[in-house]
Amino acid sequence: MPLVTNFPVPLTDYGDEHLLGLWEVLWHRIGVEPLNLFATLIFLCAIIHTFSASWFLRLAKRREERDHIAWLERSDGGGEGEPPLRFFTVLLHYLGELEAVFGLWIIPLIVAITVSKGWEATKNILEHAVHFNEAVFVVVVMAMAASQPVLYIAERALSAIARMMGGTPAAWWATILVCGPIIGSLITEPAAMTICALLLGQHFYRYKPSKVLAYASVGLLFTNISVGGVLTHFAAPPVVIVAATWNWDTPFMFRTFGWKALAAVCFSTLAYLYLFRREFQAIAKRVPRFDASHPVLEKPTPLGVVVVNLLFMGWTVLNSRSPQLVIGGFLFFLAFVDATRHFQRAIALRMPLLVGFFLAGLVVHGTFQAWWIEPLLMRLSEGSLLLGSVFLSAFNDNAAITYLASLVPHFSDDLRYLVLAGAVAAGGLTVLANAPNPAGNALLARYFEGGISQVLLFIAAIFPLAVNLMFFVSFR
Repeated sequence: MPLVTNFPVPLTDYGDEHLLGLWEVLWHRIGVEPLNLFATLIFLCAIIHTFSASWFLRLAKRREERDHIAWLERSDGGGEGEPPLRFFTVLLHYLGELEAVFGLWIIPLIVAITVSKGWEATKNILEHAVHFNEAVFVVVVMAMAASQPVLYIAERALSAIARMMGGTPAAWWATILVCGPIIGSLITEPAAMTICALLLGQHFYRYKPSKVLAYASVGLLFTNISVGGVLTHFAAPPVVIVAATWNWDTPFMFRTFGWKALAAVCFSTLAYLYLFRREFQAIAKRVPRFDASHPVLEKPTPLGVVVVNLLFMGWTVLNSRSPQLVIGGFLFFLAFVDATRHFQRAIALRMPLLVGFFLAGLVVHGTFQAWWIEPLLMRLSEGSLLLGSVFLSAFNDNAAITYLASLVPHFSDDLRYLVLAGAVAAGGLTVLANAPNPAGNALLARYFEGGISQVLLFIAAIFPLAVNLMFFVSFR
């Protein structure tokens, strides 16, 4: 076996070109670097944890209520001051925070790498092998997209369309789920997700829809955002990461993927609108039409302030691959917000930072999965490749899947098409599947008891996934 001193091992250094079987290759690569298997087992544990996060959160709340009752009894019902914090209860809260899951599972991974390779090697991996560009970009663009001027102009634009459709909750719902993802092709998917999730919460979820409709809507939102970004070559992370390598530009993307994605978004949304028509009618009866169509952000924002905020977003989008320029622009943006604070609201950083932490953790774990994903993709037929791309995207960032596909030599145009089609079609199956999903989860979780269940989200996204695959495959 070749001597390997670095980790992760470059795919060309395994010396397994002579091996034909998938299992032969995988066992060989484990033999070359046993840490591969441990890193993947840690990643699998993190995935399982994401599906059980809501259970930890419910358990934490039950313990918190029990501790509070016990504290009241000890204080004879006085309840003065604050109840003492229990370490185990706080720990359960952290284990129940979906955005913290991958970051928490980095700890055993870093310990294992350090024990095996030494701290200098671990430090070198984190500084050079792992890239946090996407996490930094998402934090900044989320904070900017949630600013009052940006939300104000987005809400006014969508309000005009919703009013033309009748101004009902159903009109708002359909407008956000169709127009929002399309806007994402211009302002990027993370920004579109932030705006759509905020507006969907304000104009739909606050009317307390049924559990079935609530999950159908979030599954549709995540899926539509994922495919809505392929109208251009710079908005969707799985496209951005391969556009230069595969020479894909905006005309190519719209001609090959864009119009099909647009048709799929409209078809899925209209199908759900028809399926839940009676519930939408019931909501409309108890919600005055004016309340449903009237924008929540009533304080007007001067046009100049809106334009400058949008220019800062444009700077962030254009320089999304340069964390230094993104952070520099963000610092100037914060100064501008402070200077125009009479027309702004305080920039909320907790949620963007949590989402960034989630993505950073996902990037760290994903960096060590190429050893098994690359040989798997190479050995799949066209049909299996499409389904394999769907399956892998459900449990790993779909940008990672397309990136690994770009490393496979002699990948034909047809195979590239199928990999991207499967990756973006499956972008709504889980919170892990698409980079903007953690932002939507963080913004909408409060409308779901115990947070958004990953199992129910998976089920809710199956129909729009099937519609996407139908359009992408039927019109190849």
